[in-house]
Amino acid sequence: MTDDHIILGIHVTDRLQEARDVQAVFTEFGCNIKTRIGLHDVDESYCSPSGVVLIEFFGDEAQADAMAAKLNAVEGVHVQKMVFDHP
Repeated sequence: MTDDHIILGIHVTDRLQEARDVQAVFTEFGCNIKTRIGLHDVDESYCSPSGVVLIEFFGDEAQADAMAAKLNAVEGVHVQKMVFDHP
């Protein structure tokens, strides 16, 4: 375990189609998810099919990479990682 802050940005292009597979990965890594925030465009006449989920990850970078790889394996899902290290 490190003191680094690891943030995963997960872009889901079709929430209705990909939600089940994405949620399965979230469940598998549930003990590594410290904070989860979902973002998508919505107003009174429109609900976007795409969205972004931000994960504050608890664990080391190898574990975060494993989660990202499983998410990236879902068609239409793309993950980017930010690491804020503390020397």
